[in-house]
Amino acid sequence: MGLFDQVTGMLGGGDAGKFKVILNWINEQGGIQAILEQFRQKGFGEVVTSWLSGAHNQSVNPEQIQDVLGTPAISNLAEKLGIDVGSAAILLSEQFPKIVDALSPDGEVKHDEEDLLTRGYHILRDKFFS
Repeated sequence: MGLFDQVTGMLGGGDAGKFKVILNWINEQGGIQAILEQFRQKGFGEVVTSWLSGAHNQSVNPEQIQDVLGTPAISNLAEKLGIDVGSAAILLSEQFPKIVDALSPDGEVKHDEEDLLTRGYHILRDKFFS
């Protein structure tokens, strides 16, 4: 199931706010490039490449997410979402690869003036209203 299918499900289930919270949280962590660099530094370079390449996204498990991003960052997201840390790590392990994939249609995340949240909403708008 792709990011847009997931987002459609979120929107249908009244969880569109979760998508916004995740995108804001990614920005608070220094942006998507900073998070991808954390993955590379922890030995997940091939995984990151799969997310950017448009090929099959390699998965990461919740424990790997916590190892790479750190429990304080995951706790921060969990608090914003009103869920426990384990559930936040599971959510990120499922959704982050899809978000990266969707935001890198040409194999790289664009460095432009728009922030991640704005780009995310543009992707949604283009998908659902064009």
